[in-house]
Order: sequence, then C-alpha cells, then structure tokens
Amino acid sequence: MIRSIFERLEEGLIALILAVMTVITFSQVVARYVFNYSFVWALELVTYLFAWLIFLGMAYGVRVRSHIGVDALVKTLGERPARIAGGLAAALCMVYAAIVFYGSWIYVGKMHEIGILAQDLPIPQWVPRLVLPIGFGLLFIRFAESLYRIVSGKESRLQLADEAADALKLKQTDNSDQATGSDQK
Repeated sequence: MIRSIFERLEEGLIALILAVMTVITFSQVVARYVFNYSFVWALELVTYLFAWLIFLGMAYGVRVRSHIGVDALVKTLGERPARIAGGLAAALCMVYAAIVFYGSWIYVGKMHEIGILAQDLPIPQWVPRLVLPIGFGLLFIRFAESLYRIVSGKESRLQLADEAADALKLKQTDNSDQATGSDQK
C-alpha cells in the first residue's frame, strides 16, 4: 500500500515537472516572439527542473527497467553465474550511488553554508541542488531492491531494457497482424 503510494507520487512528480517545464518554455516562446518580452527567470527555472527530472528519472528508470545495458555475456551464462553477475552488478551500482550520494550531501551542505542565491530566482542555490542526494538516495534504494530480487531468487540477473528482444516481438506482432489482415481480405 505505502509502496504503491510512493510509486504513484514518484510518477506524478516526474509528470508534474515535465508539464511545468513545457508550460514555462511555451510561455517564454510566446512572450518572446509575440509580445517581445522575456521572463528573466525562465531559463534558470527550466534548467533546475530538468536536473530534477533527470535525477528522479534515473531511479524511476531502474524501477521500470528501462535503462539500457550490455548483457550479452550474462545471457550466455547459466542460472547461477548469471545470478552472481547480476548481484555483483547491482552491488557495484549501489556502491556508486552511495559514493555520489555522500559527495552530493557534502556539496549541498557546503552550498547551504555559503548561502549563495540562484542567479535569477530568489532561492538559495542549495535548494535546487538537493536533487543530487535525493536522486542518488532513490537510485541506491532501487538497486537495493534489484539486489534483493536477485538474491532471493525472484530474478536471475539485473533486469535491463532489451531493445533487441522488444524489436523482435514488435516485428513478430507486425508480421502476425499482416498475416491476419491479409487472410481477412
């Protein structure tokens, strides 16, 4: 229940950020080319929102298994070696996320101490940069979930997007639709 609410919140926040970015960019274009006016703050805000979209989206991508990976070698391995390789990959990804989380936490702390304001927005620089530890904290959690699924035997490897398999399925679907459609004529 709580997990479902968290996942919906994550998706809703990503969708909201994308919508706000689109509205601000569209408004800026209309203001500039129709009214010969420009919002000074628009570019900076859209840049910050884009950073939030990227750093929240990387954890979301792990959750929905849309990141592309090179796993041709892992696919040739047996069940146990594939599970070991997948567990090792997830653990290394967790180490990377933890290192960057720690570094970004220190960075945001220093930005808070310094107290620099954003260039065109009346907010401190540390506020938009909070996405760094938040994003990498979420990424750590997502890879921990993947590691748990591998260790518990629910999955045999780190699940990644398989574009080749998806393309083959799409081609087979198209071929079967064409064959069915030609029979009906």
